[in-house]
Amino acid sequence: MNSFPQFVCAGEALTDLIRSGPDQWQSLVGGSTWNVARSMAKLGLKTAFAGAISEDLFGDALMQASSDAQLDLRFIQRYKKSPLLAIVGETSPPNYFFVGDDSADLYFNEKMLPEGWQPHVQWAHFGGISLAREPLTSHLIALAKSLKAAGVQISYDPNFRKLMDENYDDTLRTMAGLADVIKVSDEDLRALFRSDDEMAALAELRAMNPEAAILFTRGAQGASLHVGEQQWSARPPNVQVIDTVGAGDASIAGFLYSVFQEPERSWQAHLNFAVASGVAACLAAGAQAPSVEQINDLIQKMNSRSH
Repeated sequence: MNSFPQFVCAGEALTDLIRSGPDQWQSLVGGSTWNVARSMAKLGLKTAFAGAISEDLFGDALMQASSDAQLDLRFIQRYKKSPLLAIVGETSPPNYFFVGDDSADLYFNEKMLPEGWQPHVQWAHFGGISLAREPLTSHLIALAKSLKAAGVQISYDPNFRKLMDENYDDTLRTMAGLADVIKVSDEDLRALFRSDDEMAALAELRAMNPEAAILFTRGAQGASLHVGEQQWSARPPNVQVIDTVGAGDASIAGFLYSVFQEPERSWQAHLNFAVASGVAACLAAGAQAPSVEQINDLIQKMNSRSH
């Protein structure tokens, strides 16, 4: 692989340990930013995940899955440190906690990425718990600032988890200020702004960067897109939902793919692609990377319902 990626997702790759019975657990590869990278690659863009993983069997599984997804493996750093684990004790609703004191992800160093890659990348995505784990947070913010200064477009999905308390507020402001696109869910807004008033929280987020396009997702109620003074909305088609794991990651990946691949499309079309991408991820168990064909089939269902 000689050419550098067009799209880079920087953050965490981890192992989800999901409780499937009283004494039974299933392990699945995952991580918010890693999921977005896999989805972008599945949609056909040259993509890299930039992050650090362990050198044990958990890291090996992530490396194999990254290879299978055709991600650029040169951007993955490996360390003889413990793996980052997400312990999922309940799935409905999801209830997570993380095990990762001094784990490999924290040792990511943006200065050790392949030489000469930055002029080639056009979009970079950040978010997830990687931005709430020092010293990793500082390395990622430094990378985001460097890319932004070089003219790379930035997307950001905070993807709230419990460790994002008031200490995360400065990071939220910094990343929102750097972002060209911000993806946020209704649950994210309530938790990040510690308020039940979602629209007031959305207004507060928009005030942090009035120039950013904001993709606001609301699960089964669909999503809205806010650009300047304009907004658009879309509702998902009726489908049999298996689970919603990774739906948010798929939706931001779909939105970014649409904006990148077909910039002449309307904002409504970009939003429809994002919503259909999120729905497609709900049609099978675990975090899924939908295909363009799956997404377009769902868009047709959305369009036929609206006529």
